[in-house]
Amino acid sequence: MELRYHTPLTPAEQLAHGLDAPQTLALADRVRFSELDTQNHVNNKAYITWFETVRIAHNERFCFPHYPGPRPRFLLHSISLRYFREMLQNEDYICTARVTAFRTSSYTLDQQIWSGSTLRARMSAVLVLGQPDGNGRYPLPETLKAAFRDRDGATDETA
Repeated sequence: MELRYHTPLTPAEQLAHGLDAPQTLALADRVRFSELDTQNHVNNKAYITWFETVRIAHNERFCFPHYPGPRPRFLLHSISLRYFREMLQNEDYICTARVTAFRTSSYTLDQQIWSGSTLRARMSAVLVLGQPDGNGRYPLPETLKAAFRDRDGATDETA
C-alpha cells in the first residue's frame, strides 16, 4: 500500500504500514537532509517539530470545532519524550496523536513516531487550556470530553 504524505491516514492504512493499533490522527512524511545531525541521524529538534506539527493538526481537526466563540489558549505544560531507535535520511515515518486522559481544563496527548513497522519515538504531552486573555484556565466543554472518551478511549481523571 502506498504511503500518503501530509494527509490523515485511515485505520487500515495505519495498520498496513506497521502501527500496532490505529491512532486518532496519523500523518506521514519522509526524513529530509536538513533534519540530520552531524552523525547523519535525525536531530532531536526534528522529532519535536514533527510532534508539534501533528499536535497542532490534532487541535485544529478535533478540538477547535468545540469552541464556537473565542478559543482558549492551548498551552503546552510538559512533555516526556523517549527515543527507541535512530532515524536516517529518506526514511518514511508516521507521526500520530491520541488523547489518553483529561481533567477539568487539561488533557494528555500520546504521540508516536513509526518507521518501517518500528516504534522510533514516543512523547506524552500535557496541554492546559487557558482563557483567551491569559487570565485563568478554560474548562473543557462537555462535548470535547465526550469526544475524548468516545473517539480516543481517554480516561476521565476529574474524579
